[in-house]
Amino acid sequence: MPELQGMGHDQAAAELRGGLSMPGLPVAAAWLALLFVASLAGTVAARRYAIRRDLLDHPGERRSHVVATPRGGGIGIVVAMLGALGLLAWWNPAQALPMALAATGLLLVSGIGWIDDHRPLTPWSRLAVHAVASVLLAAVAYGAGGQWVCALLAFALCMVLVNIWNFMDGIDGIAALQALVVAAAITLLANVAAARWIALALAAACFGFLPLNLPRARIFLGDVGSGALGYLLALAMVLAATGGGQATSPAAWVLLLLPPSAFFLDASLTLLVRMLRGERWWTPHVGHLYQRAAREVGRHWPVTLAYAAWAMVAGGLAFAIRDRPETFIMCSGIAWYLGGGILWLGSGAHRGLDSGLPGKQSG
Repeated sequence: MPELQGMGHDQAAAELRGGLSMPGLPVAAAWLALLFVASLAGTVAARRYAIRRDLLDHPGERRSHVVATPRGGGIGIVVAMLGALGLLAWWNPAQALPMALAATGLLLVSGIGWIDDHRPLTPWSRLAVHAVASVLLAAVAYGAGGQWVCALLAFALCMVLVNIWNFMDGIDGIAALQALVVAAAITLLANVAAARWIALALAAACFGFLPLNLPRARIFLGDVGSGALGYLLALAMVLAATGGGQATSPAAWVLLLLPPSAFFLDASLTLLVRMLRGERWWTPHVGHLYQRAAREVGRHWPVTLAYAAWAMVAGGLAFAIRDRPETFIMCSGIAWYLGGGILWLGSGAHRGLDSGLPGKQSG
């Protein structure tokens, strides 16, 4: 198939640099270390703030945890990633406008999540803000790819990922670790330097959050963090697929959609079953496969690691087939998702939804 971005790495890097020198590996590594520290420090500060303001998720039959736990720790990831977007604009002034649009979208998604962490909002008000942020990401995609179809795909992907990461943030570590693995996979798949930088920065920021969230959560991401992770992954994927300024094949999107397939399958199939049963599908619940598995195992971290392992295998598959013919890639992607769907059904997750109670998730 053609290059994922329609151009080779050297050409993409030259476009990103805009004639300016990008930092070498030691400097880039130093910046990533700083983003890790910023995320870790922000998470620690968020925990102190949450305890002081009594922003705690208390145990209950509608929750997966057993001790009162602060929420809102994802603000540390948001702060670090705003810095990463600013660095990209600084290194390459040609990226200033798209990064400004992306940063605005990130602020919208994380901001509405931060408000929701303090006082619950209606799902529709959150969706409205998510839609505005998705429009901004669509503008970034149109500017990078010059095609309306890319913009529409970016809008849809952003809306889906923001909400999937919120739905799937229900046990310790699962949302942040999954985002880290998916971001690492995007780094390997992307040939556009902007996408690689954002994916690497996101992985570093998630790594800074995880010490306080895995194997036992001392603070949860909160809506401020889960929505931000979905938005940032959508940004990295959109830049990877459209950053070459040329038309991209469907196979490019299929490759990028393989690493997050565990979240896509569990969230979408659970949602579909709830809709078919006439349930209030827009409300949070505890009926996902990962939540049932955590209850059966009695611990969160084995399930979190199992989902991360799935993402790693899917990312490895995407990397292994990236240079194969488009038809092969498309068929492989379809087969992977069909196989995952069969495993989901075979697990009995759809039957377990009968006991799923509506309620606020936390993870």
